[in-house]
Amino acid sequence: MRWPGLRTILIITALIACAGTPAAAQQIAVAAAADLQAVFPEVAARFERETGRKVALTFGSSGNFFAQVQNGAPFDLFFSADIEYPRRLQAAGLAESGSLYEYATGRLVLWSRKDSGIDAARGLMILADPRVRRVAIANPEHAPYGRAAVAALRHETVYDAVRGKLVLGENISQAAQFAQSGNADAGILALSLALMPALRDTGTVYRIPDAFYPPIVQGAVVLAASRQKEAARQFLRFVERPDIQQLMREYGFAPAADLR
Repeated sequence: MRWPGLRTILIITALIACAGTPAAAQQIAVAAAADLQAVFPEVAARFERETGRKVALTFGSSGNFFAQVQNGAPFDLFFSADIEYPRRLQAAGLAESGSLYEYATGRLVLWSRKDSGIDAARGLMILADPRVRRVAIANPEHAPYGRAAVAALRHETVYDAVRGKLVLGENISQAAQFAQSGNADAGILALSLALMPALRDTGTVYRIPDAFYPPIVQGAVVLAASRQKEAARQFLRFVERPDIQQLMREYGFAPAADLR
């Protein structure tokens, strides 16, 4: 019997090693809306444990991510805080056709520090009080939660009284930081962020009725430029699972509905 030479053995060993590494070696780059900052690290951790695939999360403003993707940013998936940005990417051929998925619906709250003297539980009308000097919201120019905040203020006819007090965060997470730090007396924030221990334990919350603003329907797409499309689709399917959707509900999101 003729045994293979050392060179042949090394080649075979290398091929076997390479064949076994793709799932572990692949890293999915995910652009995620700032309101997912509380829940998505847990979602990614569960996915990594089950699949061996790594997930690199970048949180920020949906509008900024939209512009970055248009300019070739190397993301595999985009989880937006609205549905329109993903739709526009798909229509422009920058997202995979048929990958659009409504993964959650966001909710708004009014939040104030317990030591601020401002009782957020009184609702949006409290923002017209002269004691309220600054109100933090996400920038409505590129953040869906900011646009929803403006709509809620208009619904309660206090926008004109509050407009000059608005402090704009780059995204909803920065708006929460402004309110939490005292740089704003109150903030109109995502419920998902208000449920985080740092805000939950130090603040008073008023749940803004859903009827006060258009639904914050949040969509995700696999991006056309992704080099990890199979892994990206796998992560998207993972988010659709009932146990992950239940986790999203626990973090303040309304259930998703499949658009495909």
